[in-house]
Amino acid sequence: MKLATLKNDTRDGQLVVVSKDLSKAIVVPDVANTLQEALDHWEDCKAKLQDYYDRLNSGKIDNTLSFTQQNIAPPLPRAYQWADGSAYVNHVELVRKARGAEMPPAFWTDPLMYQGGSDTFLGPYDDIPLVNVEMGLDFESEVAVITKDIPMSASANMAAKSICLVMLVNDVSLRNLIPSELNKGFGFFQSKPSTAFSPVAVTPDELGTAWDGNKLHLPLITHLNEILFGSPNAGVDMTFDFPTLIAHAAKTRPLGAGTIIGSGTVSNIDRSKGSSCIAEKRMLEILATGKPITPFMQFGDRVRIEMLDENRQSIFGAIQQKVVAYDPTL
Repeated sequence: MKLATLKNDTRDGQLVVVSKDLSKAIVVPDVANTLQEALDHWEDCKAKLQDYYDRLNSGKIDNTLSFTQQNIAPPLPRAYQWADGSAYVNHVELVRKARGAEMPPAFWTDPLMYQGGSDTFLGPYDDIPLVNVEMGLDFESEVAVITKDIPMSASANMAAKSICLVMLVNDVSLRNLIPSELNKGFGFFQSKPSTAFSPVAVTPDELGTAWDGNKLHLPLITHLNEILFGSPNAGVDMTFDFPTLIAHAAKTRPLGAGTIIGSGTVSNIDRSKGSSCIAEKRMLEILATGKPITPFMQFGDRVRIEMLDENRQSIFGAIQQKVVAYDPTL
């Protein structure tokens, strides 16, 4: 099934069930008012939401809403936990190679992960506010999962069973702020502004054979200013699958229902598929020519992130954002 959150006058929005073709939706207050509420009681709510989804797709519900991707919030407008991994280690290796840094062997066996800000997510069509283009704004196209409650030290097998929903991510980064932050030894903070998520989150069964229980085996398509930037397959070259990432996050702490775990920038060793962030393309340019060519995003630039099924239909809807100058009065 497919779930989304309508914007309203509350921070957490209104949960809706969305039709498979993303054309219709229905509010379900008798089940849950928000997605977080549904996740808190997932075992009780899942079957009821699925029933609404089945009836919506079969045309057995009359009081439907027209679903407009441009006017909705991210599936979880805020979350108790947002942790982003770096599961495509070939991407990490490339970035380090371009700056002449050796990659520790442990990077291939122990996942990288950072804890992101989760109080102010961006909607899929919300503008990306930027103070100064010199900060080096970059998109990062990713896949993420949302979990139910997970106990501390959960196994990967237990983690796999905790996955409730899958969605897409634009993990916005300010590349020129990253080096000084990492040099302090405490990780990202200012260099990671608000993250955006796809219009809908879907249950794994909705993905069919593309979801193997651990990874999503479909191309993640990114356009920059309407030009194809990359379409690497999210299931290829993913060194650490989602159960491994979840278990890593839960090693020393329990994870609450509604925890979001990201894959990190999707990247393939086959570079003909393009890239999922500007930084990777710049690193390839450095290796090829000795200098980066592609600039980071400027005011007015637009990014679109999407994934299509075997019938070329959008699964999650699109993340489509424009970079705008930050206005502190808004």
